[in-house]
Amino acid sequence: MKIEVVLTEAEIVQELSEAVEARDLPEKFFYWSPLSVHAWLVRASDPAFAGWRHCWKLLAERSDWLLEPFSGAVPVISFGAGDGTTDRVLLDRVRASGREQKYFPVDASQALLEMACAGAEDLDIETAGIKADISSPMHLVFASDAAESPKLMLMGGNTLGGFDPLDLVRHLGENLHEGDRLVIDAEMQPSNGSAPFEDDGLCQFALAPLASLGASADEGEVRCDHRRDDSMEGLYVTAARFRPSRDLRLTVSDHEVLVERGENINLSFRYTFTAEAFRELIGRQGGMRLLEEITSPDGRYMLAVCSR
Repeated sequence: MKIEVVLTEAEIVQELSEAVEARDLPEKFFYWSPLSVHAWLVRASDPAFAGWRHCWKLLAERSDWLLEPFSGAVPVISFGAGDGTTDRVLLDRVRASGREQKYFPVDASQALLEMACAGAEDLDIETAGIKADISSPMHLVFASDAAESPKLMLMGGNTLGGFDPLDLVRHLGENLHEGDRLVIDAEMQPSNGSAPFEDDGLCQFALAPLASLGASADEGEVRCDHRRDDSMEGLYVTAARFRPSRDLRLTVSDHEVLVERGENINLSFRYTFTAEAFRELIGRQGGMRLLEEITSPDGRYMLAVCSR
């Protein structure tokens, strides 16, 4: 198994210590510890996310159209690949067509990256993982340059919604070259403006990074707040935070951090989009052309195929 490390474990531990001190945990820490990985896998397999998986199955059925720009091997770079389950829906269809592939899953989680690599290797697909932080423009450029154009880039599971979407989509657009294709999905905001569907595993998932440092659910409360983001029309964010009911001492490596009762620790957040906002992000903010869109039967997800 080949994995190129751009983001080291030592860097993650140092950044986690700083994040706990700042009471604000970035997205990458929610896929790092064994507890976080388990919580994510449980959440991702929830039947409530069937619509998201259905979008990718529909795309796989149209893989001939998607791969028209590629005359030879198809390089596939997946940003925020997770365990690669969604990627393999498409990869397996391409493999069955007889097309040669080279797969580059990108993730900050060593454990999930190993799963993605192992799953692709089981399909006899040439694979090289990249351990990187896709919120870093430098890391994103490095991962994008893993293969020459034309290449197929993937970003599934509303990964866009786990970061600043305006910033991330701009950097994605900058790394998309002539002949490349980007497939990206997003979770849609309910039309009545209400909070998006919350699955049963959300609180467990949100608390997992702190649980790995010694906190437990009965020592405080996880709350989720849903609001409109004023930076763009049609953009909404659901933010989770943890408020301990007593003083906590969290241990990161050999460093102890005191979190006093009543303090707020910002946990995961998730952006949702109206269809109009998602299209505007792709076009105006990302500078990309929307070639095709697929909406899940339940209307909860939209998948877009983009080019320069």
